[in-house]
Order: sequence, then structure tokens, then C-alpha cells
Amino acid sequence: MKTKTPTISVSPRFSLRLAPTLVVAAVFILFVAAQLTYASPGDLFESDFGSGNIYEFTAGGTRSTFASGLNGPLGLAFDSAGNLFEADYSSGNIYEFTPGGTRSTFASGLSNPFGLAFNSAGNLFEADDGSGNIYEFTPGGTRSTFASGLSNPIGLAFNSAGNLFEADFGSGNIYEFTPGGTRSTFASGLNAPTFLAFQPVPEGSTFGLLAVGALGLGVVWVRRMVKA
Repeated sequence: MKTKTPTISVSPRFSLRLAPTLVVAAVFILFVAAQLTYASPGDLFESDFGSGNIYEFTAGGTRSTFASGLNGPLGLAFDSAGNLFEADYSSGNIYEFTPGGTRSTFASGLSNPFGLAFNSAGNLFEADDGSGNIYEFTPGGTRSTFASGLSNPIGLAFNSAGNLFEADFGSGNIYEFTPGGTRSTFASGLNAPTFLAFQPVPEGSTFGLLAVGALGLGVVWVRRMVKA
């Protein structure tokens, strides 16, 4: 009997055909696995795409439901006041949660929001999959276009110098943006990069950047520069 190759679809623009042996790994790496972020007291928050919940885990692993009834939660980011921001993929909203869990709509009318990241000035950056833009929001919610013409932007991360790095799913590149918005290609030839994270800087090194791709059993790409 011929085995059918399953298809995972997130949106009309995201339909990935995967060999049966890669399904479990791909689902873990894919958006359904969601993005993780830590609260300042040490609790772990997880956006659970399939259930529509945000779960909170204590340092010992005890789980509680922080928020529910969401529509495709993906990117998470905390501001300096401890409020949690969530990119709600299917609704096109960014929600803001107080530390106590009270929800409000920070932004709406977006096109499949993915990754979120705050810069040092407290402005929120959002990777908008459907539009191919990166939007910048002031703390008051005023939106401007920081970058455009991207190919399915997903993951965002700032380095210590204030440069923004973006995982460009469609092109297989990681782009670096200066605070003024000038773009350069930091890495290329990746296999569907998704989320990014900077490694804490140990003494004697400059930085470490991790990028995770969606195809190919969870490829991890690491670049580390060490001072002589």
C-alpha cells in the first residue's frame, strides 16, 4: 500500500509537504511548537498554538494556564514593566497581558503576526508574515513600517548593539538591520529559518546567535565570534 505524504498547513502561504519520518521533528520545530520566553521572576511562558492557550511554568515545572481563548498564539515578548505581549496569528492582533493576566488589544489589523521583540527604547517590533513587513510600535501603540519587501519574516531578535536580526523563512536568509533600518545579509543558504535567540554573552566572546529552521530535522545554525 502506498503511503501518503502528509501536509501541514498553517495558512494559504504556508503548506509544507513532509516525509512521514520527519513529521514529529518538523511539528516540533514548526510554528505549532510556538515560541518561548521567560518572565523576570524565572517562570517560563509558552504560546500553545494548537490549544489557543498561554501556559506558565514555575522553575520546578508546575504548569498553569495564564491565558486561554486565543486564536493561534505565536510570538511572545515581555516589556520592561513585566507586561506580556502575544502575537495572535489567526486574529491579526497583538494582545497585551498585565502580570495578573488582564488582556487588552495592543494592535489589530495585522496580517498573520509571528515574532515579537522589544528594543532598548521600549518599542515593539513585529514580523508580519502576510505583508512581508516588520512593523515598529511605540509604547503607546503608534505603528510605522520599519522594513518591507521581506519573504515571510518570522523570528526577531536584538543584539546588544541594538541591531535587529530577522529570520526570513521564504528566502532562507537571516537579515541584520541597523537601528536606522539599513539592511544587510548576515547569513544565507538556510533551510526555512524560523526563530532566533541570542546566547548570553560570556566574558571573552562577542555573541552567539541561534537560528532554527523548519525543514530537515531541526537544523541548528550557530555563529560565535571569540575575542583573541
